[in-house]
Amino acid sequence: MSNMNRSQMQKSSARTKWLMSDFGNSCRKMSTCSSSNEPLSKVGYSDRALPYDVVAHNRDPSLVTKRSWDIALSPLKQVPQNLFLMWMSGNTISIFPIMMVGMLCMRPIQALFSVQAMFSQFDAPLGPGGLPAVMQKAVYLLGLLFNILLAMYKCSSMGLLPLHQSDWIGFLTVQQPLEFSPSKVTMFSTTS
Repeated sequence: MSNMNRSQMQKSSARTKWLMSDFGNSCRKMSTCSSSNEPLSKVGYSDRALPYDVVAHNRDPSLVTKRSWDIALSPLKQVPQNLFLMWMSGNTISIFPIMMVGMLCMRPIQALFSVQAMFSQFDAPLGPGGLPAVMQKAVYLLGLLFNILLAMYKCSSMGLLPLHQSDWIGFLTVQQPLEFSPSKVTMFSTTS
């Protein structure tokens, strides 16, 4: 009988081991408490307010300025990767270099159209002087233009840009001669 009591106690302790209490209220079921029919709160969930204001934390001027410079310098951080890809793809005309040049051209152009959306979170004046993110936008635009120039250089080295005179020979007009001099024409006669 003592063996049964021990096994029953182990089962009951194992059963109650995983039951949760609702901040002091004793609960016997997982879904409802015995004192009320309200469901238990999730683990880690609290109805109390956070100890700091998240909005005020996000508007910290030094953090906002740092974030705006991170966004402004992002195109310039892509330059080493683009240079490496340009070198690895070579100058031949095949599918991989063409796709790489297309990506190298399209990403900065798409980013040029979304500059205002990219810096919309920084519309409020930044820093102690209270200036908006004008310098950050200028650096961002210069980085995008530098990436476009890299793409144009790659197109030129592959021979895709018409930079030579021979590329435009089909559009040249044929010059009309100012003088015409016929050559000496000889007639062969056969004597019999």
